[in-house]
Amino acid sequence: MSQVTTHVLDSALGIPAEGVGVLLETVLPDGWSPIGEGETDADGRIGELGPSSLPEGWYRLTFATDGYFTRSGRETFYPEVSITFAVTTSDHYHVPLLLSPFGYTTYRGS
Repeated sequence: MSQVTTHVLDSALGIPAEGVGVLLETVLPDGWSPIGEGETDADGRIGELGPSSLPEGWYRLTFATDGYFTRSGRETFYPEVSITFAVTTSDHYHVPLLLSPFGYTTYRGS
């Protein structure tokens, strides 16, 4: 299993957000570098997103939200959402996104 997982919930509709593309990156001295990617399933989840073990450092998840909203016939103020977080232990990191067309929130899940 990936050390970093995510899921996306459409809080405006109260359902999982299926088909959201997600990119996992790490920061290097010369900028961000991709290390994994995937698309949310029917339950809004991605279980296999990147390596099973990551070194300490900064990471970023970028969610391609524009395509999701376009497919559902809705406009959005946020065509993409990026969440930067720090990995400091070998623990599992679950980083969910609660999404609506004009707002979003995140937290460290379990």
